[in-house]
Amino acid sequence: MKHSLFVVAVAGIFLVSLPFEARAQVSSVARPVQFGVALGAALPTSDLSDVVSTGFNATATVGFTPAMIPLGIRIDGAYNQFSVKDALGGGNLHITGVTGNLVYKFPSVSISPYGIGGAGWYNVGASGGGGSSNHFGWNIGGGILMPLSGFDTFIEARYNQVQGDNTSSSFVPITFGVLF
Repeated sequence: MKHSLFVVAVAGIFLVSLPFEARAQVSSVARPVQFGVALGAALPTSDLSDVVSTGFNATATVGFTPAMIPLGIRIDGAYNQFSVKDALGGGNLHITGVTGNLVYKFPSVSISPYGIGGAGWYNVGASGGGGSSNHFGWNIGGGILMPLSGFDTFIEARYNQVQGDNTSSSFVPITFGVLF
């Protein structure tokens, strides 16, 4: 998992360190609808970190951004998997979610910072039986959008809170993605 974090960090540093002239030449055409994928690490926080170790995240996204308005809508489908700590018997915990989010892009010339937040449905389950359960949850975070030739890339971190029956679980996926 440390290798994955290293790869995401190096890719982000490389893209952010491109000279401004190079980024200016690679202008992104405003597209009202974008599809994308993202991969990264999922860091458990609060009580969840007592039970599981750092895991991974895979996300598919579709975004709607009207022209000339900095506020858009993004629908994300995400899969997060964590390893249950050996002292608790091992196995995996997965949290799958579908969320609707508002995205606000801050004005910028080349790289665009943005804020994102929303709510949706989360399914929590464990390997080895025990079933799964559906819960309401919400997320809030931010990222940096970097236009390249024909597509955009982004680095993003979001705090997710899943409301359980008598408890809640929280985690932070840190992802690197591509939008087409």
